[in-house]
Amino acid sequence: MSSPPMMPEHLALQNDASMLTKRFGKEIVNYYAGSRLNRYSFLRSDSAFLRRAVSNPSARFIALNDLSPLVSNGKRLAYLTLEDVKPLIGEPFGLSDADAVKEFDSAVARPLLVFLGTVDGEQAAEIEATDHGVVKAQPFFAVDVTPKGSYADAATAFLKQQEDKGLTVQTNTRLHTLGAEAASMYAQARSMIDWNTRHPFCAGCGTPNLSVEAGYKRVCPPADRSGPPRSDCPTRHGVSNLCFPRSDPTMIAAVVSADGQRILLGRQTRYPPDMYSTLAGFLEPGESVEEAVRREVWEEAGVRVGRVVIHSTQPWPYPSTLMLGAIAQALPGEEAITLNDKELEMAKWFTLDEVRTALKRGPGFVVGPLPEGYKEGDLRVPPPQAIANRLMTAVVEGFLTGNSKI
Repeated sequence: MSSPPMMPEHLALQNDASMLTKRFGKEIVNYYAGSRLNRYSFLRSDSAFLRRAVSNPSARFIALNDLSPLVSNGKRLAYLTLEDVKPLIGEPFGLSDADAVKEFDSAVARPLLVFLGTVDGEQAAEIEATDHGVVKAQPFFAVDVTPKGSYADAATAFLKQQEDKGLTVQTNTRLHTLGAEAASMYAQARSMIDWNTRHPFCAGCGTPNLSVEAGYKRVCPPADRSGPPRSDCPTRHGVSNLCFPRSDPTMIAAVVSADGQRILLGRQTRYPPDMYSTLAGFLEPGESVEEAVRREVWEEAGVRVGRVVIHSTQPWPYPSTLMLGAIAQALPGEEAITLNDKELEMAKWFTLDEVRTALKRGPGFVVGPLPEGYKEGDLRVPPPQAIANRLMTAVVEGFLTGNSKI
């Protein structure tokens, strides 16, 4: 019960014997994290490097249609070659970002191509960078193949070709069937493509903007070859001349009773019968994680929380949330449940044995099969790929007493 399936095997810290690890236990890597990719953020503006990386025979591409990945055998991420995707992407990165801004034409559209990073290994190639020597690694990219705009027909034809090869689009990604390494790559790709898709217009003046730096920034060009003359835009002045992707910080906490013998869990109306999870909510500006835990738990369940300890974190690409996992303890005499903000359908205290049994029985997916041995009325919990499961597991395995394995 201490390790979820498909946990990354390449963890650099798995043999860590540092003072921090001896004091607090090993670092927890949750599903969607643990990527082997070196993101090389300082090479995203190097169009010459990107051009060489895309055309290198070792380059691989993952394809997303409406944010869902193209997979083989129903659940393995498909890694495509340049030959597969070239009819869609053409020859990208032909211009520097500065020249692309000068030549901006909102009527010319191609599928978004995002540089994910590189991986070391047997497939590594030598790719020359402009100012950073030779990079020896295998490059990975993500391409949005959603049929839309001027390339809708080409994208549809591409998807049909991949279907003929036996590939399919995995539309139900919440079943978490991807292996850990593939899941982390998909999470990065999904969040970046989703962000670009949601922000096609400048927030300062409302005109079409341009994706630059291999998908990681958007800029408002001063002119558009296919549009009317543009007025001055505040984003072109000072340090606020670029739009950056965002991650939404969210607290999620396993709240333990004052005596340490029960865990507070809640359920939403969309959950299947008998499924409960830990409480969660978005952080607000000017609020620490600890303060957010205390506020959200009181708002959702009426319970007052004292000490809050960070356990682990998890990127959650729906669309781009960073889950900040915590273990918190209720204050004595402040454990009565009141659904103040009515966000939950119900909240209940469960004994450690009840939670332990549910964890052993298996997950209660929002969609998907019932846990083996489940009977109506039995507690159901999220799958091991969800940080909520990891927080519950930590508690029942002795997090409060210092004996937890996770």
